[in-house]
Amino acid sequence: MRKPRPEGSRPPAPPAMHSNCSVHFVKGAGTGATAERYFLDPELGRQRDILTEDDVYCSCLAKTLCHVPVPVTVGFYAPFGCRLHMMLDKITMLMQQEAAQREAEELQRVRWRPRAVGGWGFPRLLWYLVFLQPVITELHLRRKNVQFLFIRFSAWQYAGTDKLWAGLVTTLCEGIRRHYGALPFSLYSVLGNKPATTPGLCQREWHCRRRVCLALLALLAALGLGVGLLYLSLGGQGAAGGSVLKVFGGAATTLSGSGLLMAVYSVGKHLFVSQRKKIERLVSREKFGSQLGFMCEVKKEVELLTDFLCFLEIYQRRRLRVVLEVTGLDTCYPERVVGVLNAINTLLSDSHAPFIFILVVDPSILAACLESAGNMKGTADNGYLFLNRTVTLPFSVPIMGRRTKLQFLHDAVQSRDDLLYREITRKLRRPGGGGGGGGGEGAQLLAVETQAGAERTQGRIDAEAARRIQEALFCLHDERDCLYEYVPDNVVSMRRIVNTVPITVRLLQQQQQAAPGGPTPRQAVAWVVLANQWPCRLSWVLQCLEDRQQAGGAPEGRARLWDVFRDNSRELHTMTKALQNVLDLDGDPELFERFLGADFPFTVAEAQCLLRCTVNLDHSIRRRMGQIRAVSALKPASPPKSPAREPPHRTHSAAAAAGSPNEAHRARDGAPGGKPRPAVA
Repeated sequence: MRKPRPEGSRPPAPPAMHSNCSVHFVKGAGTGATAERYFLDPELGRQRDILTEDDVYCSCLAKTLCHVPVPVTVGFYAPFGCRLHMMLDKITMLMQQEAAQREAEELQRVRWRPRAVGGWGFPRLLWYLVFLQPVITELHLRRKNVQFLFIRFSAWQYAGTDKLWAGLVTTLCEGIRRHYGALPFSLYSVLGNKPATTPGLCQREWHCRRRVCLALLALLAALGLGVGLLYLSLGGQGAAGGSVLKVFGGAATTLSGSGLLMAVYSVGKHLFVSQRKKIERLVSREKFGSQLGFMCEVKKEVELLTDFLCFLEIYQRRRLRVVLEVTGLDTCYPERVVGVLNAINTLLSDSHAPFIFILVVDPSILAACLESAGNMKGTADNGYLFLNRTVTLPFSVPIMGRRTKLQFLHDAVQSRDDLLYREITRKLRRPGGGGGGGGGEGAQLLAVETQAGAERTQGRIDAEAARRIQEALFCLHDERDCLYEYVPDNVVSMRRIVNTVPITVRLLQQQQQAAPGGPTPRQAVAWVVLANQWPCRLSWVLQCLEDRQQAGGAPEGRARLWDVFRDNSRELHTMTKALQNVLDLDGDPELFERFLGADFPFTVAEAQCLLRCTVNLDHSIRRRMGQIRAVSALKPASPPKSPAREPPHRTHSAAAAAGSPNEAHRARDGAPGGKPRPAVA
């Protein structure tokens, strides 16, 4: 299969650099349907067994980030879960592979190799920082090779501070400083100069800094002259001449030495006092927000960092991109979230800033935070609009595909201890035998035989339990089974289901030892999925069955649970307001109907059998439903009505309905207690 060429006109890379098919075997799939066709294409043969939908999504995003103009803010939109961090790690790996491929292509096009910033290249870097000034040329702008520096910022770690945006800026500065070293950045802070643009068609990337060279030569010459004059004054014969030489020599030595010491002191100060400490000191000052120029000082520090990165781009002969991954922002307070977004918009968005920000957030939570922030009233009345003004590349993580879900389920199952392996190792242990003693030898032999028999029985039980658990867990990630379709696209929920299945299967086995027969391991794992995905609806069905049983009208054991739910769904609809929070726990209602109505038609008898083995269903939900149902069944007693105000025919009909002659006679007389009504003239 011919590999697609990346964006732009570039020659194909050598075969040695093709490190991973997940990078190079991509057709630009952007939706789940396209990804599914990609995997089902018979022409792809061998590749469809190792690719998942998430590989396609991450590869497309990684290739785009390698070519997108900077600065850019990527909105990585998805609910919170472990899947996001796995996708971020995969994107990081793919971007590094793409950078390595472009580096190899650039080496084929030009003969200059990138300069190293560490090892033997470190003294050369210091020399360039002091005596040379970089120039942005056309050759540099045409370079395609790129190097990525990944920095991850967890907002949760700085959630306790009032100035979360300061933590973002300091993390960025500290990450770059740690990667390239403190000394190069300190030298650039004191002696560095901004890269200049090329005049005309000049291709020279470095110009000598004549002022720095002349100043250094002047200081060294003054220092040498001063030392020479002091030496001559010590050996001079005349008192007047020696004193004059001593004065001029001391002055020259002091001035030159003080100049050199000031330069060394400035470098040492920036070496020990980092940008992070500077910004933290500014933030910790009292009433810093009212001080004029505070944000300007922070802006200068960010611009200095940007210029340093531009210097390193020209020195290394490659483009630099700093990828800052922001996570945990949707777990912070609204005002702090606003501060981080404002920092991205104002402090870190210069036109030449080589920054790529990846905001890993839940957009619904972030929009609610922006709308509820007190300092954004009138500015962010619509949180989605404000978020759109910040994000320049939205990427909503698609739903988990079939192959991706099966892979996650397989990984969750394989992460458990192998039960069969533990059973084999247990069988290899030899039971300990009895010791000496002539009088109690028969009792000891009997005890050993009894213990061996109990161990054999328990071994058979454990072996059967291990087989049932393996069979049940295999149903979760079996492509031929439909059960995986009902598992949620959440890694945490997958692990919760996988961890619950062994307990349910073991309880079911213990129950079936007393009464053989009953649900199969596949039905057990399906019941676990049902309780995990629809706890409210399942609790309602179980509560209806319990109420019918207590009233003496329980349905037959062959009746389906779906029929029971359908008969009582109207009553559940009337309780939606009281059970709103519980109903939010349920999954898709259409999938619930298909689950109980077609794929897994559990009966009442099977439900009663599995209920005793259910451990992942909160029973407080069912108790709450029972209380609400009992209260709604209560009818207030009607207040007593005066017989004088009721019409005679209604009183007579009520007495006749009572069926008692005495009551009918009292009703006809119209007086309570059988007393005759006085005659009316």
